Amino acid sequence: MRRALLPALLVLAIAVAAIAVAAPSEPDARGTAIVARVSQPGQPEQVALAVSAPPALDDSVSGWAYPEDGSIVRLGSGTAAVAAQPGVSSSAQSIAGLLAVTLFGGEITVESVSARATAAAGAANASSDVSASSLTGLTVLGQLITPSANTQIPLADWGLLDILASTVESTLEPPRSARSTVTALRVKLLADHGGLTAGSVIELGVTTAAAAAAGAEPPQPARPAAAPAKRPSPRPSVPASAPKEPGKIIPGAPAELVRPAPEVSARLTSGGYVFPVYGPASFGDTFGAPRADVDEGWHHGEDIFAPLGTPLLAVADGTVFSVGWNDIGGWRVWLRDREGNEFYYAHLSAYSPLAVNGRQVKAGDVIGFMGKTGDAEYSPVHLHFEIHPVSMLALGYHGVVAPYPFLLSWGRAQDISFAAGRVYLPVGGSRGGVGVAPPAGAILLESNDISRASGLVPGALAQALSGRAPGGTRPAQDR
Repeated sequence: MRRALLPALLVLAIAVAAIAVAAPSEPDARGTAIVARVSQPGQPEQVALAVSAPPALDDSVSGWAYPEDGSIVRLGSGTAAVAAQPGVSSSAQSIAGLLAVTLFGGEITVESVSARATAAAGAANASSDVSASSLTGLTVLGQLITPSANTQIPLADWGLLDILASTVESTLEPPRSARSTVTALRVKLLADHGGLTAGSVIELGVTTAAAAAAGAEPPQPARPAAAPAKRPSPRPSVPASAPKEPGKIIPGAPAELVRPAPEVSARLTSGGYVFPVYGPASFGDTFGAPRADVDEGWHHGEDIFAPLGTPLLAVADGTVFSVGWNDIGGWRVWLRDREGNEFYYAHLSAYSPLAVNGRQVKAGDVIGFMGKTGDAEYSPVHLHFEIHPVSMLALGYHGVVAPYPFLLSWGRAQDISFAAGRVYLPVGGSRGGVGVAPPAGAILLESNDISRASGLVPGALAQALSGRAPGGTRPAQDR
């Protein structure tokens, strides 16, 4: 009986394995970020700050110390941010940053820590990366150290220090997946030291990111050719009031178009806005110019020129939406600020992991990279940028103002009112006429009292106009 069962069990095992291989895998994306963690044998872990995604999340901590006197670990501040988007194209990013770190009363110090892990997997590719991780100002036992990835330094006779310890993995065969981990600093005690027992571990800047794309569907039997079924409409990923830009739209960003976001520093204006392109850029004033492939035939925004791959920044704190493809705008994204104003970015070459529908971003965050997709394929690399004030959203896609004055003011770290922009609206319905300016009016930009300027005598202008010399006498030619 036992011999008879063996072939049956073997056949059953082969069948189960075949089903497991054929079944599609579920898409997944995960990310974790830990600012600081102290582990001791037989004791609970001490964690400064830890976050995980999904959902997307960011948090911060300041003045953390362990123990309370900071004799083992002390840090000035720390931040952690994670974002993850599962799907046909899955992506995840995790970031941990620290400033002013001191271990064991100054035996190890570091000015800043940035640990970044990214992973992406889609229908065409899978990749993972930790190369954006860095340390500055690392001093170990009184010696300044130049950090390099996956290096280990002995700490006298009591421990080991791992610097930027990382792993990156990717599977290019379907179902594709990727995973990356990095720990900026890890201290492992070989002997009791500074109040910690042997076997204790201190970790700073620990991040992980993992993404898995959906696997291929099992092969189906051949069927007679039939008319293609109507593709169901995707679930809306935009606010109800969002302008409907012209062109065919495909939502979502493939994993192969998601790139790590570099560190940038943007100048905030007093109103909280920043210029949308990082680094040198050029632009003119072509708002309202003829455009044959756009509804109503005129340019609804401004073109900003810079090198391919230049980081594109969120112009304000707000929410990302409508990430995906448009056959006119190419890879594009929208941003709504906290006041309800909406901004359109078009012709991107790639997205950052922050470009996820519903993701909250801050002014100056990198949300994408400059390109020439869509109808810009044969034009110079540029960003097409539009401004849709909240007061004009009811007008749809035509409720725009000229970006030129705002780009000037943001580039100079100043602010102007949205009412100052020129407005173009359609007249007479679809393709019915030319754009019109807003109602006539005046906006006071600046005023000066020239009578108080250097070199002028108060009252001199009035006296000159009256034809009388100072002191009440008439000019000599009138006598």
